[in-house]
Amino acid sequence: MSALRVVPTNRHGRERLYVCRPDGSNVAWYDRETGRVNLLGENSRDDVLQALKPFLTGPVTVGPPPVPTPAELARLTLHPDDDLAPNRPGEALLVALDRDPGPTHRLRPDPRRRALAAEETVGAALDALDGAGWHALHSITLPGGDRIHHLLLGPGGLFAVHALYARKTRVLVADPMVTVGRREAEPLLRRLRALADRISYALTAEVRPVLALAGPTELTVTAQPRSVRILKDTDLTGLARHGGVLKPADVEALHAMARDRNTWGRV
Repeated sequence: MSALRVVPTNRHGRERLYVCRPDGSNVAWYDRETGRVNLLGENSRDDVLQALKPFLTGPVTVGPPPVPTPAELARLTLHPDDDLAPNRPGEALLVALDRDPGPTHRLRPDPRRRALAAEETVGAALDALDGAGWHALHSITLPGGDRIHHLLLGPGGLFAVHALYARKTRVLVADPMVTVGRREAEPLLRRLRALADRISYALTAEVRPVLALAGPTELTVTAQPRSVRILKDTDLTGLARHGGVLKPADVEALHAMARDRNTWGRV
């Protein structure tokens, strides 16, 4: 085999070098991130390595493309309209505000914008865990009008994270009641436990609820709430220290299931 061409590409932040025949068909590709040369035919091995020689950096693994896992296959076959992974933190609120911004002048701030600020703050903290083997999904709508603010999946398990705006405010937690500033107390923890149960039913896996407070000046918890973790947005990265609950393959399989919109139609 001769006259092979090397064509660089960069898709979704991943750089690959494709080795092509004169007619444009691929015979191999080199993934710089993984250091692997994937051969579509063993008989082209020597010619491919010769063509890639100027581009190879460090030791490489050479062999046929790895067989996709069931989670990867599920992701590849998922229709874009059903994929929840691209959702931004507060996606539902962003859409609602775009459709109906509300009056220009208000006596009081629009509560939707405060809720959006909380979800964006908490969502950014969770997205920062992505490189540590965790995945975060945002703004998942459930039948009946309920919504999962954030779903975090990783080696430490699954967490349903509810964002609550508390900027420069004192927060008092007395299970199941949560009081923010001078606002009336509400049984928020009871609702979070019920929501986590719905998620567990959909994913057939244990889900632990988390109340994430965005920007409180003071947090008082009268007694450790049953099964619900109370965290400030600045402490959410501590969730990454949990491990030993799920294997990487299990995390990917659950993530593939959770990002599919159809998963949530039966809860």
